[in-house]
Amino acid sequence: MRAEAIIRHLGNVMLFNGVFLFLAFVISLFHNETSMIPLLYSSLICLIFGAFPRIFIPKTEELSLYEGITIVVLAWVITCIVGMIPYIMWGGEFSLINAWFESVSGFTTTGSTILNDIESLPMGLLFWRSSTHWIGGIGIILFILLILPQTSESRTILYHTEISDLSRSSFKYRSEQVIRILALVYFGLTVLEIILLKIAGMSLFDAVNHAFATIATGGFSTKNASIAAFNNPTIEIIIMVFMVLAGIHFGLLFATITGKRDNIFNSDVVRAYLLVMLIGIGVVTFNLYLKGSYDLPTSMRYASFQVISLGTTTGFASADSANWPSFSVIVLIYFTIQCAMVGSTSGGLKFDRIFLFFKSLSKRIKLIQHPKAVIALKISGKQISETLENQTMVFIIMYLFILLATTILVSLFNVDTMTSFSASAATLGNVGPGFGEVSSLGNFANLPAAAKFILTLNMLLGRLEMFSIIVLLIILRPNSRFN
Repeated sequence: MRAEAIIRHLGNVMLFNGVFLFLAFVISLFHNETSMIPLLYSSLICLIFGAFPRIFIPKTEELSLYEGITIVVLAWVITCIVGMIPYIMWGGEFSLINAWFESVSGFTTTGSTILNDIESLPMGLLFWRSSTHWIGGIGIILFILLILPQTSESRTILYHTEISDLSRSSFKYRSEQVIRILALVYFGLTVLEIILLKIAGMSLFDAVNHAFATIATGGFSTKNASIAAFNNPTIEIIIMVFMVLAGIHFGLLFATITGKRDNIFNSDVVRAYLLVMLIGIGVVTFNLYLKGSYDLPTSMRYASFQVISLGTTTGFASADSANWPSFSVIVLIYFTIQCAMVGSTSGGLKFDRIFLFFKSLSKRIKLIQHPKAVIALKISGKQISETLENQTMVFIIMYLFILLATTILVSLFNVDTMTSFSASAATLGNVGPGFGEVSSLGNFANLPAAAKFILTLNMLLGRLEMFSIIVLLIILRPNSRFN
């Protein structure tokens, strides 16, 4: 692999982060805040170290597959390291491990936090915190591909490394067109939500921050009590609608807007995804009502928000679900693992994989009954290759194995079972809140430092969907033929 090609692309990543840090500095400067100097120094560090490779390292024409994988993984790691600099310089609750945790949680759009008092942060730092969501939501590599010119081969390599095979199967465009479509939907949803939240009663600053977190399905709020702090049903409805939209494949959203045939109304997966979510809302609503937690309208209000929030991996909270009945908690844990669709900003297993699993299971049962039959597995009229089917099964097994392993590791540090499991599920799925000590209106502050570090690795594995990191470790091992 060529180190100069990798370093040049990582310089682009530093530049991009530097621009957002500078925007945060301008906000802090305007309000004369204590975060002004930390944000200025952080932006200058990024801009300087990002500019050097572009000035002194000549442009490379093409990238190899292994260089592409290395760039994508290291870009995420370096971005998270850069993101923690203003937190450390500002101080407060941000120890080294806490700053790392908050930065990784932001960029991977997990939304878990170590902060006990979010509202004590200056506005500039709050904006940077929300910006990490918005940068990470669509993926920093896709932002770079959108803004900076690349050769067609390099663009294709980076695009294929950043976006999963299952997600690409719903796009019928070339890589550069897909990148523009993703950006158009992403920007459009963000702007529209900002406008609607402002009309509903949020300040412009809160509207921008919450729109960044919603469309990225992240969950960082500017309030300690998250969305519950506003106690505004209109705001909750707007956020629920945009959480659902952000959890649907962006290619299908674009096709729907432009009148194409392959839209959300003709997708088997979208129909099944929405049906499962409605069932989840229904059973949690009636469980809360029958157990006497709330009256029926309030039960529906809170159940709808929490199921959609966890089911799209956004992680906002309109109520404290920590003390909800066991049945409701188990249903919410299921949605924490399932999550939304591929091609969205959601994390987790992704509903498409679960849908494909049951389709594959049905196919296997039919083959047992009719061993000589030739059965094509189709979703929304499109045939799924056996390679993609097998890849999906391997992913599900890997995902559940990592979830179990992380739960065991976290529990070694005297963390109770519910907290260990739900924290592992919430971070691997990039969901945010869990249950036990890390419930919807709680935080991860009291977990041991080692447990926090393990959970940040979970976040990165979940955001990069595991295989890229595993391949990079193989490439970088001693005596690898790719070195």
